[in-house]
Amino acid sequence: MDFELTDVQKQIQQTFREFSVKKVKPVAATLDEEKKFPKELFKQVGELGFFGMRYPESAGGSGLDIVSYSLAVIELAKGSLSLAAACTMQSLMGTYFLYRFGDNEIKEKYFSEALKGNKIGGICMTEPNAGSDLMSIKTTAKVTDSGFILNGQKTWVTSAPVADFFTVLARTDNHEQLSIFFVPSNIKGVMVGKSIDKMGVRASVTSEVGFIDVELPKNYLLGGIGEGTKCLREILAEIRVMTAALAIGVATAAYEDTIEYAKTRVQFGKPIGKFQAIQMKFADMAVQLETAKHYVLYAATLSDKNLPRQKEAMIAKLYASECAVHICDEASRILASYGYAAEYNIERYLRDSRFTLIGGGTSEILKINIAKELGL
Repeated sequence: MDFELTDVQKQIQQTFREFSVKKVKPVAATLDEEKKFPKELFKQVGELGFFGMRYPESAGGSGLDIVSYSLAVIELAKGSLSLAAACTMQSLMGTYFLYRFGDNEIKEKYFSEALKGNKIGGICMTEPNAGSDLMSIKTTAKVTDSGFILNGQKTWVTSAPVADFFTVLARTDNHEQLSIFFVPSNIKGVMVGKSIDKMGVRASVTSEVGFIDVELPKNYLLGGIGEGTKCLREILAEIRVMTAALAIGVATAAYEDTIEYAKTRVQFGKPIGKFQAIQMKFADMAVQLETAKHYVLYAATLSDKNLPRQKEAMIAKLYASECAVHICDEASRILASYGYAAEYNIERYLRDSRFTLIGGGTSEILKINIAKELGL
């Protein structure tokens, strides 16, 4: 696998690296502590063109490849996984269905503004009793003469407390497959619950969203009735590659911070990085990190070439997320008691890294699906 980056890809990587180092990392701990949505930084990410990277120029984007996008995600996640999580949600699941199916009204008023970071979108999939098993979704959209009546309860909706609009998966008139609807957050019957207090990614605000007799016009159906499940599969591989990139970002931050710590922390007369036991830990971390990064870029390349990549995307997400948790844990062990202190970033990385185990499918679900891809 040869991943010699193009000049454009190197420029994207450097741009987001500098932004992350100068603007994000210095305030990341404060964002986590205050548990507030980083609105100003979110807007600045929009000004860098991140939200439109994957969309064509004709739609207001920059038409860049998934490799470039993944590199940008990694750099944002190195600065703050909270910010990166909110931004990736906006750039992919939050806006994709508007781009694919939205009419002129939706695209001009919401999609175009979302690409600039002026409006915030979220996707409502998970329900209290429907997580990995999306086909258990109970939210309904009853067909009426004028459109639809939406009723249901969603949970774990990223950016919900600050969102201007949602895309909602619902079951229409007992149709076997799901449909997708555009729902502005300010219309009657939409109720956003209080933020969920989480272990990590605490500045990426999350909450429940309820829908009670929400009246939607016909043009708020995104795609055809029952086509939502198929449409979601269109971007499932990219969701997993994106989550893997988030994992690599937080793991890289932990690895790099701990390397610097090991060079300066002196015990028994020398830096702890000189001890063989510590060196072996770093060697294992480096192997895992480099392997994960290469495989994620490989999966992204397959996506760019429109080649089969479902299995590869699952492998990338599974391996990168598990490696991230392991690397952050090892980093915490190397710092010992300081790895447990909020004064150092490591304890935040460790908390945040567990977020990557969930998005894009749990490790257990991915293993089952990989086995199916192998014909078992």
